[in-house]
Amino acid sequence: MPDDLSPLLLTRDVSVQYGGVRANDAVCVEVGPAEIVGLIGPNGAGKTTFVDAVTGFAPHTGTIELDGVRLDAVPAHRRRRLGLARTWQSGELFADLTLAENLAVSVDRTGLRGVLSDLGRRRREAGQEIERALSLVGLEEMAGRRPDELSLGRQKLAGVARALVGSTRVLLLDEPAAGLDTEESAEFGRELRRIAASGPGVLLIDHDMTLVLEVCHRVYVMDFGKIIASGTPADVSADPEVVAAYLGSPVIP
Repeated sequence: MPDDLSPLLLTRDVSVQYGGVRANDAVCVEVGPAEIVGLIGPNGAGKTTFVDAVTGFAPHTGTIELDGVRLDAVPAHRRRRLGLARTWQSGELFADLTLAENLAVSVDRTGLRGVLSDLGRRRREAGQEIERALSLVGLEEMAGRRPDELSLGRQKLAGVARALVGSTRVLLLDEPAAGLDTEESAEFGRELRRIAASGPGVLLIDHDMTLVLEVCHRVYVMDFGKIIASGTPADVSADPEVVAAYLGSPVIP
């Protein structure tokens, strides 16, 4: 993150405890505007738990700020309205709706029933927002298609577009490249860079190290709920502790 910019997302000493298990232990992370920050680590390291805490789906201690506003006591739905959005590992699109209609569900606060009851009016109200989100991921020409008409890579991008509607300021992506082949992952990375360049900060969790090391400005590494390293992709991929805990061998960005 450039020195002259304040972080959009700031966490300080965020901890999550489940009984006797400390899933997150004093996690400190920063994500700046137009910045892609990676969060990597082995399965079970606590990465998704951290996203749950940040977005209000897991009880936590510590401090979470969005552009200087404390979110510690703010419920999940209000965090979303303030501009904090996420994707889910198993997130699915509604198969019987077009991409535009899938995004309209997220724009409309009354939920799916409200959208389907008056799609024409809802589309007029949210049309520009939906069009912008689809444009950011390169799917504007596919707004009228259903998910099963798209490749897996484009379905993943549609899921990101759904998270972008609603004036999103920070986007947290939980393994968005899972299941993608090399070409689809590369396309996803290109679109992700374009999304970040438009202004929002991005926190990216993924096991696709080629994607992470190519698109991220900075990377945090988590193991057993703690951040064990942070820095540029080159620095992190060569860190002996990271190699031992996760990579197994140095990775050349």
